[in-house]
Amino acid sequence: MPAAKIAHEDTRHTETPNASMTTLASPTQGGTGSLSLWRTSMRPGQGPLHTFDVEQIWHVLDGTATIVVDTESVDLSVGDTLVLPAGAPRQVRTESGVSFVVCGPASGQATPDGGEAVSPPWIV
Repeated sequence: MPAAKIAHEDTRHTETPNASMTTLASPTQGGTGSLSLWRTSMRPGQGPLHTFDVEQIWHVLDGTATIVVDTESVDLSVGDTLVLPAGAPRQVRTESGVSFVVCGPASGQATPDGGEAVSPPWIV
């Protein structure tokens, strides 16, 4: 497979009540068959409790956050990276706002606490 450029104007933006996601690379943008890369900018507050059925890697670009994984609370600041295992319940919170770059399989499905599994639009 040849190298593939995804131009800035081809990124995708998705807004949720808690955060803004910018899709940087995904199969629907071309160039990758199985991986996704996106930036998450979270406003102060707490995201929903959910699980993903795939492993993900989260890297803090700016700000601070606490991610509760299962029952473990992990504090993160600029430059920290957290590998989140598949199937582990997680919840992200920030008091000041935080930006991450996140990588994982594009096939990943998120299941909100008590809800149905969905494919988030920023990773497909």
